[in-house]
Amino acid sequence: MTTATEINQLFPRPLWQWFEQICAIPHPSKHEAALSEFIQQWAKTRNLPVVVDHVGNLIIRKPASAGMEDRKTVVIQAHLDMVPQKNADKVHDFVTDPIQPWIDGEWVKATGTTLGSDNGIGMASALAILGSNDIKHGPLEVLLTVDEEAGMTGAFGLQAGMLDAEILINTDSEQEGEIYMGCAGGVDAEITVPMQWQAADPQHHAFTLNIAGLKGGHSGVNIHLGRGNANKLIARFLAGHAVELNMALSEFKGGSLRNAIPREAQCSFTVPLHKVDLLNQRISQYQSILQAELATAEPTLKLSLNSATLPANTMQIDAQKKLINLLNACPNGVIRMSDEIAGVTESSLNLGVVTTEAEHVSVLCLIRSLIDSGRENIESTLQSLSDLSGAGITFSGCYPGWKPDTSSPVMAIVKETYESIYHKEPEIMVIHAGLECGLFKKHYPTLDMVSIGPTIRFPHGPDEMVNITTVGQYWTLLLAVLERIPAKLA
Repeated sequence: MTTATEINQLFPRPLWQWFEQICAIPHPSKHEAALSEFIQQWAKTRNLPVVVDHVGNLIIRKPASAGMEDRKTVVIQAHLDMVPQKNADKVHDFVTDPIQPWIDGEWVKATGTTLGSDNGIGMASALAILGSNDIKHGPLEVLLTVDEEAGMTGAFGLQAGMLDAEILINTDSEQEGEIYMGCAGGVDAEITVPMQWQAADPQHHAFTLNIAGLKGGHSGVNIHLGRGNANKLIARFLAGHAVELNMALSEFKGGSLRNAIPREAQCSFTVPLHKVDLLNQRISQYQSILQAELATAEPTLKLSLNSATLPANTMQIDAQKKLINLLNACPNGVIRMSDEIAGVTESSLNLGVVTTEAEHVSVLCLIRSLIDSGRENIESTLQSLSDLSGAGITFSGCYPGWKPDTSSPVMAIVKETYESIYHKEPEIMVIHAGLECGLFKKHYPTLDMVSIGPTIRFPHGPDEMVNITTVGQYWTLLLAVLERIPAKLA
């Protein structure tokens, strides 16, 4: 296993030293206080002014380096929180346990959990610049927002007048060589399926069906890759065989975050004794079907059927049928590709989390779209599906997309800087994910924004990894851009 000291030796050392410290302090969404306090105390030791706003965002300011005082003020922005996802066999409490990073060739990974390079690398770069005495830059602000991954609370809460900057560099992109100038908006949808129960048949046998081994990943960045959604795959089996097997469900649960493609799901149920052999046969057949269909996308997919204790109650047949039909019919994945930007997803839906409660089953989805009408179309589809199923639905946390500005001066600076360093053109992109930039425009409509970052693979899942070489490339680009920021207008 790689030691922390070895990670400290990677280039650029100040960034990786900060990233090691970030990994050592638990900071999942809604639990960023310890990391925030550590950063505040560190900034005070450096005599850097710190402001904590009413929602917990940190704003740290640093004067310009010598000779750069006339430059436009730049805010470097990252988010404090990380997505807490782990493998089923990993014992880890994200609220109390540190992340364990290690080096695997050209990549840094974590041990059985998400790494938090999204957005820990961007945060580390901002803090490393604040701590440096030899980087050339104009007046700087560093904005570290809270709860980005679970609802963008920090970006929603940022008030007018908190920032002085004219330019914002977002560090939450995940592909070196790409400059982002726009992103998707989104909204959460929670479908509530009413549930009625009946006493379990004492002559039935109880089982739990699990699906695991899926890759999961970011519900925006990875949604176009055709990966399996564990909730949908379980629902598909139930839709095909629940009636044939006389199944009586007692629980359905799957996924843990609305913005992560579900890697695992399970349903608990009973069947009559004379259906057990057929159940095993159908599970085996379904495993073969999925292995054939998803051989490339999900090579480690696995279904497992285990005996269970007979539950006290199972779902009434009509309620069960409505739930299965809703889950099976619910759209998932890419809904439409963009006509304007080749290869970019326009609209998508992730059926992220299913939980069974006493009076209902909750289905939490995340809708993303580059355009408002695309988001509204999916909302309408889910509303219709809910109405047909006798379910309730609520939409919340709607956040706007970041409309591309092809005339952006800072984008031009980043593009020209990249070309001068690497002698090739970067790609100008729009990302199908929810960067905070769109929300910043509400109170700072003239803020000139761009987003850059290193190459991160499989964010929002325990396979997350960040490419070491591209972290160095991102750092070199960021420092060169800061040096090229123009003077303020007279």
